[in-house]
Amino acid sequence: MGKFKLSISMSLDGYVAGPDQSEKDGLGIGGEQLHDWVVPLKAFREGHGEEGGEVNASTPIAEGILGNVGAVVMGRNMFGGGPGPWADDTWKGWWGDNPPYHSPVFVLTHHTREPLEMQGGTTFHFVTDGIESALEQARSAAGEKDVSLGGGADVTQQYLAAGLLDEIVVSIVPVFLGSGARLFDNLGDATPRLEQAEAIEAPGVTHIRYARVAEPR
Repeated sequence: MGKFKLSISMSLDGYVAGPDQSEKDGLGIGGEQLHDWVVPLKAFREGHGEEGGEVNASTPIAEGILGNVGAVVMGRNMFGGGPGPWADDTWKGWWGDNPPYHSPVFVLTHHTREPLEMQGGTTFHFVTDGIESALEQARSAAGEKDVSLGGGADVTQQYLAAGLLDEIVVSIVPVFLGSGARLFDNLGDATPRLEQAEAIEAPGVTHIRYARVAEPR
């Protein structure tokens, strides 16, 4: 069985999205700055069907986001389409007809919806019975490959509090967002023990990899 891993960009003041998230501003006001390090990279551009791009110290991190990944879990807000019941089936995510995942994606939601098959091997499955169910289904789909947690902050906090994430890569970007969605809120007393496994300095970003420390039996 592979790892359950998260790779996420965060501001210096701890936010993974800016304020006032909407369909116009999926990462909130100013939130797109968090991805300025990855968008120019060749690894990112190839994953989105584009050519060219840079190669630098961030390249292995970008390649690892979906590298060896057999399935993805994400929250409703990450998929988009607004809160509440699905108004219709016109919303198909932020990524167009050919999303970059190329594997099954399990979207946590309170509202049922039929699976959505897209181009390139991506199928969105909508899970209404909780984080453990979504992870179990994703692991089954992934086989021996890893499962990637696509975000956002609320779902990440739930998996962190449950101690289910094996690895976290936090890419710290030198910007201040002031408010928005903070990564390490709402964890209560159930926070897992993490140890730093790697730190990489790259243009415009510092990547820190953390591994979960197994609790003694």
